[in-house]
Amino acid sequence: MSKKPKITIKPFRHHVQMDPDYATKTWKLLKGAIHEIHKQNASGLSFEELYRNAYNMVLHKYGENLYDGLKQVVLEHLKEVAAHVADAIDDNFLTELNKAWSDHKISMLMIRDILMYMDRVYVIHHNEAPVYDLGLIIFREHVVRSPRIKDRLLKTLLTMIHRERTGEVINRGLIKSITQMLVDLGVSSRSVYLEDFEKPFEETSSNFYRIESQEFITSNSCPDYLRKVEARIKEELDRVAHYLDPLTEPKIKDVVERELIAAHMRTLAEMEQSGVVAMLRDDKVEDLKRMYNLFGRVSQGHAIMRDIMSNYIRETGKTLIMDEEKLKEHLALIQTILDMKDKYDKLLSQAFSQDKLFLQTLNQAFEFFINLNPKSPEYISLFIDEKLKKGLKGVSEEEVDRILDKVMMLFRFIQEKDVFEKYYKQHLAKRLLLGRSVSDDAERNMIAKLKTECGYQFTSKLEGMFTDMKLSADTMDGFKSFLRNQSESPLGGMDMNVYVLTTGFWPTQSAANCNLPQEILRCCEVFKKYYLSNHNGRRLSWQTNMGSAELKGQFVKRHELSVSTYQMVILLFFNERTEYTYNELRDLSGIPIQDLKRTLFALACGKFKILNKTPAEKKVEEKDVFQFNAKFKSVMTKVKVMTVVQKETAEERKETREKVDEDRKHQIEAAIVRIMKSRKSMEHSNLISEVTKQLSSRFMPNPMLVKKRIESLIEREYLERHKTDRKMYNYLA
Repeated sequence: MSKKPKITIKPFRHHVQMDPDYATKTWKLLKGAIHEIHKQNASGLSFEELYRNAYNMVLHKYGENLYDGLKQVVLEHLKEVAAHVADAIDDNFLTELNKAWSDHKISMLMIRDILMYMDRVYVIHHNEAPVYDLGLIIFREHVVRSPRIKDRLLKTLLTMIHRERTGEVINRGLIKSITQMLVDLGVSSRSVYLEDFEKPFEETSSNFYRIESQEFITSNSCPDYLRKVEARIKEELDRVAHYLDPLTEPKIKDVVERELIAAHMRTLAEMEQSGVVAMLRDDKVEDLKRMYNLFGRVSQGHAIMRDIMSNYIRETGKTLIMDEEKLKEHLALIQTILDMKDKYDKLLSQAFSQDKLFLQTLNQAFEFFINLNPKSPEYISLFIDEKLKKGLKGVSEEEVDRILDKVMMLFRFIQEKDVFEKYYKQHLAKRLLLGRSVSDDAERNMIAKLKTECGYQFTSKLEGMFTDMKLSADTMDGFKSFLRNQSESPLGGMDMNVYVLTTGFWPTQSAANCNLPQEILRCCEVFKKYYLSNHNGRRLSWQTNMGSAELKGQFVKRHELSVSTYQMVILLFFNERTEYTYNELRDLSGIPIQDLKRTLFALACGKFKILNKTPAEKKVEEKDVFQFNAKFKSVMTKVKVMTVVQKETAEERKETREKVDEDRKHQIEAAIVRIMKSRKSMEHSNLISEVTKQLSSRFMPNPMLVKKRIESLIEREYLERHKTDRKMYNYLA
């Protein structure tokens, strides 16, 4: 099948040669028009005719003549302009330059309109600068960068900015026009602005602020200096906004921050009477906030603040917690630490924007000084004890929760949480058994917080103590029902209340051989018989050091005495005789020496003197003689004889520590076995590290102690050493 032939239609070519004289005449006409535009006499020109003439020249291949001619005319004109600007006096220099620039822009816009066709055709084909850009380039090279103008322009601009920095008022609008001119002359880049102004501006600014900072810092306090810095930064940002290129902002900020802050920040922070320490000491929230914001602008600024703050808190706390006078009032000491923490929490919120690194520094500093004193766990437990006994009476639930949260914050800081647990159990036991707790809800709230912090294992025994109290109440209901069903009272008219405590839950007490009176022993036997009849296989032992009693005493008038079990034992002896020596009471009662002295002191030297003592000194000695005080009187019928609250003796403290150490041995061994059971084999240092990591929430195990427990486990064949590598351990199933 044959293809149809293609038909191509070509345009008609009309070859017309332009007369060379006509091109010269046309250029002469255009040149004259450009001169008139430069003279600002463009109103009489016909732009349509001029455009047509320029169009014809380009169309007939005279574009090069037209472009070169334009370049020459503009160059000659701008040389005259440059000479005129250079001759201007200093006060009028920028004004003349700005006028020349403004006139030149208008002229070039008009010329561009006339030569628009050349821009579209000749310029693009020959890769030349567009007409308007050509005008900018010529203005840049022969006006702005002319030998008589370039340096003078820079000096004038920098001088005016310096004058403004020193408080004078300058023509911001004029400078804005000049800096914008430098930007525009870069022709789609900032090179002219950057080289002819911005770099020298940065250098002079750096020198200015370097000198000013030296003057500032020698004559101002740290807060005053920082206020000046803040004002300077604001001024520079305002300066950029009004008459500099926006991209200059980060550079001038960097200059100001480097010269005014970074160069002097340690000197400022360490100023003796006005630096970080003085601000922290005097609660200068606004000053600290200003320093935090300004120092945050530079590298290592916040690190310097944190370092000084940490050292100050550590030293202050160390002085506080190691002060022998302060330690005598341990409740006041803990309250002071809480107040101190409140103060820094407030600063953290109001001055440091809850910065996590500042919070970490703060917590580390508190943890450091609190753990300097090995008695801190005991003191914190005593503080909680005081609050839960009477310190929270009449306080709302929200306030109770807030106080307990603050105490928990201190608890988090202590490393020996197992020591705290020992003391907390002792104090909780006394509160529960003596009915001194202000609120069961508050007690359970505290235990819930401890459980959240440390887990169920930490609080299981504490919760068991509450369970015992509830079961004891049920037991006593049954016992009283049993007594009511008897024909005659087995207790001989006495009332008895017993708490049955599970040995594993409550703090263990060394058995005290207190000799109870016969009538009390009879009551104990009745209860013991009843209890064991309902609970086979259990064994009861009486904790006489933890009980209390109500006695009726005949003095000037009858009084009801609320006393401890030990006090009851002593007082009942005076039913037989009115006078006993210390040694007689010691032998008859069997009360441990320290407890006996506390008991006799409370009865003879306390607020209510139930006994008289000879000699009448505020101290119990072995030579003392005690007499029944028949003349005792009180406005109250019910008299509560307070027990002597005495700090742990060295012996008791040693006993508590031994119990803690014994518990730690078991915990370390349990951790080692858990780890080795899962890993099967492990290198010595890695095992030590893992054990420390697992136990750090309760205490910081000593590596030597861990090593001893490993040896013990090897002896008992839970572990073995690797046959070739003595630093490796294997688990034995």
